[in-house]
Amino acid sequence: MRASPTALLSVAQMTGADCAAAARGTPGPLLMQNAGEAVAQEIIRRWPLRPVTVLCGPGNNGGDGFVVAVVLAQSGWPVRVALVGSRENLRGDARVHAMRWGGAIEPVTPAAIEGAGLVVDALFGSGLSRRLDSQLAATLAAVAVHVPMIAVDIPSGVLGDSGESMGASAADCTVTFARKKPGHVLLPGKDLCGEIVVADIGFPSGVLESIAIDTWENDPGLWRAAWPRAQIAGNKYTRGHALLCGGYPMTGAARMAARAAARMGAGLTSIAVPQIAFPVYAAALTSIMVQPLAEDADLSRLLLDVRYTAFLIGPGAGVNDGTRRRALELLATARPVLLDADAITAFASKADELAQAIRGPCVITPHEGEFARIFQLKGDKLARARGAARQSGAIVLLKGADTVIAAPDGRAVINTNAPASLATAGSGDVLGGIILGLLAQGMDAFWAAAAAVWIHGAAAGLFGPGLLAEDLPDLLPAVLRRLDTP
Repeated sequence: MRASPTALLSVAQMTGADCAAAARGTPGPLLMQNAGEAVAQEIIRRWPLRPVTVLCGPGNNGGDGFVVAVVLAQSGWPVRVALVGSRENLRGDARVHAMRWGGAIEPVTPAAIEGAGLVVDALFGSGLSRRLDSQLAATLAAVAVHVPMIAVDIPSGVLGDSGESMGASAADCTVTFARKKPGHVLLPGKDLCGEIVVADIGFPSGVLESIAIDTWENDPGLWRAAWPRAQIAGNKYTRGHALLCGGYPMTGAARMAARAAARMGAGLTSIAVPQIAFPVYAAALTSIMVQPLAEDADLSRLLLDVRYTAFLIGPGAGVNDGTRRRALELLATARPVLLDADAITAFASKADELAQAIRGPCVITPHEGEFARIFQLKGDKLARARGAARQSGAIVLLKGADTVIAAPDGRAVINTNAPASLATAGSGDVLGGIILGLLAQGMDAFWAAAAAVWIHGAAAGLFGPGLLAEDLPDLLPAVLRRLDTP
């Protein structure tokens, strides 16, 4: 998995790869030449011949830009180059390639893009750690309004490790090198990059493999080996028994979650519900078993049955001490537990209590509001999810269009396939059911969470506009068939 195409490299790791390549005999100017040529070829592939302005910065990103300018000019494209600072102040590989440009060089101002049919943003890339200068930001904003823009490495102003915007403007396309960075897939960087092309620039064999990767873009290739497969000699109990705690009077959330768990392959799925809610659940569910809880001790008696292999509490449960007590009971079994929705908020300001209660595999699935009620953590989304996982000992699935799944050991996966149609009431409850179904079958909690988020997005993508959360469980078989195809 170290050299996986879905590995995400930090800015420091990418710098280290450059240094390692040089140490193995691949000079920096050659890597820069390959990078600039890759951008130029992408331009030639995408757009018909037109006037191009290449905006170059004072570092290596600017060096890439000078290569782009030279290659396009040699191919007959009308090219203007604008530079931050002077060519004489450039250093290292960037200076080598800047000296190969024989045309005029002008300052980076809005005037530099007048008459351009395409602009190349080679100002700063992922090396920037501060807000863009106001004149540079204004120039890029003017570009975004008038002509297409292609970014080298990452749009200038997007932080490579977090996706945070420091005055960036959106590119139509971004060409990055060897592997993506977290900033390419975390919002708002994800939206600002446009279409992302990953170019091979000739790192020697072994360079990427030597990097200790701990972050990936979500993809079935990551978790397919951990995927639970039904055995011909198995039975419903060997496929696991999922148990949900259903709420009242909000009953729809748990019912959708239960159907999703069953669709994902749990051999049996049960819902434990308050006695008053039994008729509602029993009338609405057929293959899902409903267990009425007449008194508090009834849940404790259910948990004595070791054939229950995973638990979910939260959807429609209500934010109260009763929900928290039941969650603590489930966690005390040391069997896999998923805390979602109200079961998360029930631990508001009680992060220490939650961490002390976790004894076995545990997944928590907060959105940003729920996350803030428990964890007093600052920083970007990836850093906060990692911090919460370390603090709690749980797999933390921080939801959003760029959902982050983080493990206590520092591993993280960022999901990128969620369509906008998932922003509908109840879709998170279905996600919880998908995770539960995989946990019940014995899948590792980290990979179960990552797999569930990807499957959730893939199912929504099959439906398209007009999606309701209740549509999702019935879309799962089509996604599962795709995953079962060799």
